Amino acid sequence: MSDHASQAGKRPAPERPRPAEPLRAPTNQQFLTQEPRFQLDRDLVLSQGTSLRLSECLTKLRHRKTIYVDWNFGSVDPMGLSTILNFYGPPGTGKTMAAEALAGTLQMPFMPLGIAELESKFMGDTAKNIQAAFEAARMEGALLFFDEADTLLGKRLSSVTQGVDNEVNAMRSTLLIELERFDGIVVFATNFAKNYDEAFRSRISYHVHFDLPDLAARKRLWGRMLVPDIPIESTRDALVTHAATLSDGFSGREIRTCMRLALPKALQDAERLSRPAALATTHIEAAIGEVRRANTEISSTQPVAKSAAGDVTISRQLLGVTHVQ
Repeated sequence: MSDHASQAGKRPAPERPRPAEPLRAPTNQQFLTQEPRFQLDRDLVLSQGTSLRLSECLTKLRHRKTIYVDWNFGSVDPMGLSTILNFYGPPGTGKTMAAEALAGTLQMPFMPLGIAELESKFMGDTAKNIQAAFEAARMEGALLFFDEADTLLGKRLSSVTQGVDNEVNAMRSTLLIELERFDGIVVFATNFAKNYDEAFRSRISYHVHFDLPDLAARKRLWGRMLVPDIPIESTRDALVTHAATLSDGFSGREIRTCMRLALPKALQDAERLSRPAALATTHIEAAIGEVRRANTEISSTQPVAKSAAGDVTISRQLLGVTHVQ
C-alpha cells in the first residue's frame, strides 16, 4: 500500500480545542439609543428657578447653528458648538427625567449611560468603552447622558501608588479628550457636584441646579398624582393645596412616595368601616408624616459629600478592581 493510500485511509486527527478567550465588552453595539418618552413643557414639573435655567439652556441649544455658524462666533469659540450640561441637586428632583425630556424637546435620540454600561473587568477597557460611547452618540446624533457623573468626573489622583490608580487617571483623561472632540450635547447628572475635578467643571457650558419644588411646583405635582379616577373625600383643590403646604421640602419623588402610602390607607379604612373607598386629608397627612419620619430616622434628605477615599474606591470598582494589595 502506497504512502498516499495509507494517509487517505486514516481519519484526520481531531483539532485540539483552543483555549477560550476572555469575553470582551462589545463596542458601539452595547450603547443603544432610545426614543425619549418625555418633553420639557409637557411632562416636567420643576421649580420656577430650575425651569428658567433650563429654558436658557434650551435657547442656546436651539440656536447653536445661528450663533456659531451663521454669526461666525465659532471662529473665536471653536469648542462652543458642543454643549456640556451639568444637572445637580438633591435626589428625586427630576435630573434624569429632565435629561430625557431635553432630548425629546430637541427631537434627538437619547443615550443614557451609567456605571453598568461603562465598567469592565479588563484593565483599560473602561476608557475604551467611553470612546465607544461617544462614537455611538456621534453616529446616531444622540444626546449623551451620564448618570452618577461624580464617579467619572472626580479629581484625578496626584499621588499614584497602584497600577489601578493610573487606570483611573487614564479613564478621566480619555473622558476629557472625548468631551473636547464631541460636537453634540452631553448631560451629566449628580448629587455630588462638589466632587468634580476642576478640569471637567471648567468645560461645562451650563450648571443647572435642580431645586426642591416650591409651593407652586408642589401643587402641580400633587395635582398630577391625584389622577381623576381616584375617589376623593373633599374637594380636589382643597386636598391639593393642603398636601402641597404640608409637604414643604419634599422632592417630587417623595411626593410620589406619599401617594403610594396614602392610597392603601384609603382602601384599608374602607374595608374596616364598610364604606366606599375615598382618599381623605387624613390619609395624606399620615403618609407625609411617615416620609418625614423616615427621612429623619433612616436617611438624610440632603446628600452627604463623598470623601476622596470613597471616590477613589468607586472609581476602582468601575475599573473592575475590588481589592488592591
